[in-house]
Amino acid sequence: MAAAPAPERRRIDPALVVMLAGVCAALHVGKLAPAIGALQQALALTLVQAGFALGIVQAAGMCLGLAFGAGADGLGARRSMLIGLLVLGTASALGGSATGAAMLMALRGVEGLGFLLVALPAPGLVRRLVPAARVDRVLGVWGAYMPVATALALLLGPLVIGALTWRGWWWTLATVTFAMAVWLAHAVPADVERGSATGGVRGGTPDSTSGVATAAASSRAPPACGDAWSARLRQTLVAPGPWLVALCFAMYSGQWLAVIGFLPTLYTQAGVSPTAVGALTALAAAVNAIGNLSAGRLMHRGVPPPRLLATGFAVMALAAAAAFGGNDGNSDGGLPPAWRYAAVLLFSGVGGLVPATLFALAVRLAPGEGTISTTVGWMQQWSSFGQFAGPPAVAWLASVAGGWQFTWLATGACSAAGLLLTALLARRLRLHRGR
Repeated sequence: MAAAPAPERRRIDPALVVMLAGVCAALHVGKLAPAIGALQQALALTLVQAGFALGIVQAAGMCLGLAFGAGADGLGARRSMLIGLLVLGTASALGGSATGAAMLMALRGVEGLGFLLVALPAPGLVRRLVPAARVDRVLGVWGAYMPVATALALLLGPLVIGALTWRGWWWTLATVTFAMAVWLAHAVPADVERGSATGGVRGGTPDSTSGVATAAASSRAPPACGDAWSARLRQTLVAPGPWLVALCFAMYSGQWLAVIGFLPTLYTQAGVSPTAVGALTALAAAVNAIGNLSAGRLMHRGVPPPRLLATGFAVMALAAAAAFGGNDGNSDGGLPPAWRYAAVLLFSGVGGLVPATLFALAVRLAPGEGTISTTVGWMQQWSSFGQFAGPPAVAWLASVAGGWQFTWLATGACSAAGLLLTALLARRLRLHRGR
């Protein structure tokens, strides 16, 4: 009798590995917030310098997001992510040896390049790895990669820094990132790269969303690499959809990072213990993932994306006013501390509806299948601008005012602009459906 075949070992979903790689990359964005106090002592950083250090990792995205997105579309999503993880691991390993603020900030900029190479192609790669019916829901999960990473950094960072100093924190994340690169290389099949330039192939069937442009592209010889790269840039920049999602993301990301990034500093100044600071700020970041996951489910059930965006921006404006208004840290003005913290949780949690919705819209409003990473890159470029400009602006406002009581003015202005952009996006989606 022939022996029964051995049961096939269950493989981890490659899409999950891609999302975990995104979390790993985003850990390098969030790793500085819990280290600000240690860095101020070790490298004599001022509060405004700390704000720039929080945002400078986004400088590469602010300047090169569009170009890197177009390059990732041509390079291949899996290959781009592997290179990005290796760049992040190397920069973090070297950053742990930094002897001054200039060296640390320069390496934070290099980490920004690695982050782009990982984050930009990930949504398109996830889209090719999951069935079409699950795309909105899975991209909602992907939208949680940044808050999950920020929460992990805020929770684990103080523990590692306390045991190994801030340098050990940098080296620990370098080790984790190199391990993630090995896992991604083994878990995500290399043949997923096939067709990434013109895309639209899932399970051997052309993707219907690629439309006439893909059909036309397949009927002629492929253009040269440089021509294809410039064509992706041009196709993305002349389309209104990528502009709207990009500017909308900037209005969200700047205020979110400014509030969450400075929470450890704010609570430390208020005399909260380091352990409690880590737990409070980690929870504030983590609840953002609830909004991300909820957005994916709600879109899957047919809730219009503009309604989710409007809800997120409106609640962020009101919650920031409740959390910071009337309290300068030196008086009893404003709400009691517990209520202000509840408002911060509301700000982050309901605000989480915004990024997940925008990731889904970026995939939907990309001008062609071969421009998904380029569109996400343009969105990341403006998101990076928001994250680069937001923390220093809020830090400057706090320094001038002598407290954090006017933070809500900066976040409220961002939310108001986000609501205006949401109205324009709703109009664009109506036109998109009418074609």
